[in-house]
Amino acid sequence: MCSVMKGIPLTKDFANGGVSFWYRQIGLPARRPALPGPRDYDVAIVGGGYTGLWTAYYLKRAEPGLRIAILEKEFAGFGASGRNGGWLSAEFAGSRKRHARARGRQAMIDLQRAMFRSVNEVIEVARAEGIDADVHKGGLIHVATNPAQRRRLRAGVADLRAWGYGVDDVRLMERDEARERLQVAGALEASYSPHCARIQPAKLAVGLAGVVEQLGVDIFEDTTVTEILPRGAAGPSGQNDHGGRGGKAAAVTTRGVVTADYVIRATEGFTASLAGQHRQWLPMNSSMIVTEPLPPDVWKHIGWHGSELLEDEAHAYVYAQRTADDRIAIGGRGVPYRYGSRTDHRGATQAQTVALLWRMLVKLFPAAADARIAHAWCGVLGVPRDWCSTVHLDHASGLGWAGGYVGSGVTTANLAGRTLRDLVLARDTALTSLPWVGRQVRQWEPEPLRWTGVQLIYTLFRAADRHENERGTTTSAYAHLANLISGR
Repeated sequence: MCSVMKGIPLTKDFANGGVSFWYRQIGLPARRPALPGPRDYDVAIVGGGYTGLWTAYYLKRAEPGLRIAILEKEFAGFGASGRNGGWLSAEFAGSRKRHARARGRQAMIDLQRAMFRSVNEVIEVARAEGIDADVHKGGLIHVATNPAQRRRLRAGVADLRAWGYGVDDVRLMERDEARERLQVAGALEASYSPHCARIQPAKLAVGLAGVVEQLGVDIFEDTTVTEILPRGAAGPSGQNDHGGRGGKAAAVTTRGVVTADYVIRATEGFTASLAGQHRQWLPMNSSMIVTEPLPPDVWKHIGWHGSELLEDEAHAYVYAQRTADDRIAIGGRGVPYRYGSRTDHRGATQAQTVALLWRMLVKLFPAAADARIAHAWCGVLGVPRDWCSTVHLDHASGLGWAGGYVGSGVTTANLAGRTLRDLVLARDTALTSLPWVGRQVRQWEPEPLRWTGVQLIYTLFRAADRHENERGTTTSAYAHLANLISGR
């Protein structure tokens, strides 16, 4: 065992990487066949995660006759969709002011309301389609454990009020209520929002993929897309294809070219692997650990009977859930970015990150100090240069995309899928008028500036957290500098 891991209680079958705990719990799905060769479709979707699956689901429900294919390098649900923290949350990535500048303040409020409804939409579709994903809508608790965090928490709730949140959407909790719901060591104050549910993310991904396939969507796995081409572009080797694609867009794969009226990029944190997309979205890594099931006497000290989702107010924050089988799953940023926009291959997380997450677990829940860690893993999420999610379709080129969820993708992917449905079908709806539709931002800086900048940002965030934990009563200047550099 690595010296960094000494002192951390581990189960005998502790695993690091390979797959997430969520797949270890239910078993990996059987692989679907790969693309058998060149094919033509009405809509081709690159990426078999939540975004791709929801887009296919809603398109097929709206127009059953559409010929739709999903092209996936691994298996449907392999990426962040099967590795995330299980937060079906109404939190939306990016600056509200930045979104409001696009189409006005009310449009941003409408977007937030659409996110509220999307939480319920996922729950309802899962119920209607018979997908058992351990869904429990217990809400979300944000907790502050030092004076600086408490000031940010209060300011955050006040800011949400200014953006149309009512007292039924978010509120500061009374001390007795907070303690009754969840015993977090050192908690000074907490807020609560009902717009969040716990899920088992792999169960949702596997279940949704099965439903989509039953609707008649072709899902091709073990099929690597290397390039996406608009209508009228040169062929994959660079020469003009003399109209061979019939004026259609194309997804170039290692197993043949798929042509379609529309090609939708739904690759989120893996976007940099596509030709010409290397600086589009930065692949940010996040890691998780999960305990063994905890006994009733430990839960007696912790509470958490409502299975709310939990996040702290630190800059290098952690997020957690109580699983359906009484474990604690907790995650946070480890090594946030790999040079050159590389992503992991095995899903393993660094020993120092496992140790950090375990220390945070024990700090927040001392009663769980003896709980053994059963699994550790990591995943990758997509971050645009302005940290704001986006959905887009260009009818002229036949290309569309959605993503850049910055860790809020479980719910946002559903909203993206319904929005892409309306965009593909050329419907003018309330969804297509939301301010995140059509957003395009500049690319990330080239290396080594990209790597250096991300390392500096998270070094400053960690320094800010140390300063605030030791003596800070207001947000550290380190955090302000980090936010300035990041462009958030």
